[in-house]
This record gives sequence, structure tokens and C-alpha cells, in this order.
Amino acid sequence: MNKDLSFFTKRLEELNIVLNKRQECQFLKYFDLLVSWNEKINLTAITDFEDVFIKHFIDSLSFIKAFDSFDDLVKSTEGKTLCDVGTGAGFPGIPLKILLPDLQVTLFDSLDKRIKFLNCVIDELELDGITAIHGRVEDLAKDELFREQFDFATARAVASLPVLSEYCIPFVKKNGFFIAMKSDKANDEISLSDNALKILGGKIENKYEFDLPGTDLFRVIIRIRKCLNTPNKYPRKAGTPSKNPL
Repeated sequence: MNKDLSFFTKRLEELNIVLNKRQECQFLKYFDLLVSWNEKINLTAITDFEDVFIKHFIDSLSFIKAFDSFDDLVKSTEGKTLCDVGTGAGFPGIPLKILLPDLQVTLFDSLDKRIKFLNCVIDELELDGITAIHGRVEDLAKDELFREQFDFATARAVASLPVLSEYCIPFVKKNGFFIAMKSDKANDEISLSDNALKILGGKIENKYEFDLPGTDLFRVIIRIRKCLNTPNKYPRKAGTPSKNPL
């Protein structure tokens, strides 16, 4: 297979991101591991080389849109902590760790098979300062090791914003941020999230709309500041947030 990354670097330039050779090699190895493991466990329906780099890697790195510039992203995250809630195959947490080596990353996922894959990727890519944790986020968010311990929480998930906020905001420190990575339904979800954010202690600070580079896929990134501590009863027990959103 031709693994020319010129298409990848060109799309990254649209986000004002430039990778070094080590980072490019890490993304190539990540792709190889993803496709290989995907034959054994269900990680992704997207396996085409360019599609993975655009729809998974570029999509993950579009996290940068929540910041004024690449320099602002680096400055804002240097030495800080981020948790990726419901990371699945490692998106967006692992691409962000590759891009930002000084960011301390924790990956949460409920499926042990995926945790084994994530640990393999972390080892093979020789990433330091990143940990994969097995468990349901409803339980992990009640653990004092994780509750309100992170400068940033993020998720690239299909849950609606009120539900996703209940999963993610309890992990964030006061004055930290939940960066929600959403698609074309985001604006409808924002109008439904006022009550959830008020209860959970969050406030929408800004939103960023754009087409994913190299595609016509519409994206919205929502930057939510944690203004108040989250009441201890949240998140509610497993299944409740999605069945009965705040």
C-alpha cells in the first residue's frame, strides 16, 4: 500500500498543524495497529488508509478549533491533564497525545478488549504520560481519583449534549473545560442543554463551526467552562442519563 502522507500534511496545514517525522511515523504505526486489531475486535467501520487519517486522525486533531491558534493550544495544554470519555479506539485522546507530548492523557472505556488495544498502541508508539482505564464513566466519575481532577475533558461521541455533559463535566476541575466534539445536530442539542449545564456547573463559552478538512462533513466544537463544582449525585447510575436526560 502506498503510504504517502502528503494528503494528511496538506489537510493538517488547514488546521495550522505541522508534524515532525516522529509524529508522522507514530500516526502510520497507529493506523497499522488499528487495522490489524480491527480484524480481531470491532474498533472501527472505517479502515481505508486516507479515510482513517481524515475521519479519525484529522477529526480528532480538530480539537485545535477550540483554541485561538496552535501556539495557544500548546500553551493552554502544556503540563495539563485531559480525559477522553468513551475513547473507543483512542479518539481523540491518542492523536492529541501524539500532537501534544506534554499533555497528560487518561483514556476511559468500558470494554476491556479495547483497553488491551489502547495499551498496545501506547507501548508501540512509545507514548509517555498516557493511561487507559477500564470502567463505566458513571462509576469512574464517582471515584476520587478521577472526579474533578482534569483540566480538560473531551468526547467524540454520538450521545446528545445533555447526556454527554453529564458523563464528562464531573471529571473536570472547577475553571477547567469540557470540549465537546459534535456533528451537524449540535445546534439543536445546544438549545436542549441549558438545564443540564446549569445543574452540572457548566457554561458554554464558545462554539466553533467548520467543515472537516478534505470533506464536506460539518463539525461543531463546543467549549464549556466548568464554573461550579458538580453536585455529588451526578452522574446518575448507568443507563439513566440517556433514558432520562437532565
